[in-house]
Amino acid sequence: MNILLVDDEVLELDQLEYLMKAQFPNWTFYKAQDASIALQLAGKVKISLAFLDIQMPGKNGLELAKELKKNYELDIIMVTAFQSFEYAKASLRIGVNDYLTKPIVESELLGLLEKYQKWSSKNDSMQEVLSIIREEYHEKLSLSFVANRIHLNANYLSRKFYEEIGIGFADYLNAYRLEMAKKLLVNQRDMSMAVIAEKAGFNSQHYFSAMFKKQFGVTPSEFRINPKRTENQ
Repeated sequence: MNILLVDDEVLELDQLEYLMKAQFPNWTFYKAQDASIALQLAGKVKISLAFLDIQMPGKNGLELAKELKKNYELDIIMVTAFQSFEYAKASLRIGVNDYLTKPIVESELLGLLEKYQKWSSKNDSMQEVLSIIREEYHEKLSLSFVANRIHLNANYLSRKFYEEIGIGFADYLNAYRLEMAKKLLVNQRDMSMAVIAEKAGFNSQHYFSAMFKKQFGVTPSEFRINPKRTENQ
């Protein structure tokens, strides 16, 4: 299950992740420090549950919650240091699912998350798939290969993957590989494009470059010169 944590304070994000990870080791956490990054993440992966800080610079948590609820099927928990009835009332009008106040107490957080225990068990197979992609994206992965690894029918896995993640297996795999390639382009500036393509799991440099340009609007070489030029970071 994919969890989105949004707060402009890095320590708050890290604390939330730390408190939940021990209880829900199969959950995948995505962290954002503002609404724009949060919306980008929600557009790339299927978010099941989001924790949104209300007070953030730019678009605040309530505005973000309204936009997320409008465009995606997900549960939202608002988090704030201000125990305001107006905030709570506004959250309920948007349709958020619950409300937490800071400082977050572990027992309160885990109590609130009890109903999501069933999500964890139902999605174990999907978490296995995502773990394989994260650990072996550079290898020759296919849907049938992964399905065989986790003892599922390939057609069933294909359908369930789309239902749970929101995009097809091949599209997700390519998107993940491209994100890993971006890191290599920035961190390994002496590495050739051919080697980067291979390490990211692409069969050819030409295909890698074409996919990169299609996804981000710039070539790998252009991105390496100026990483901020990509359309979708």
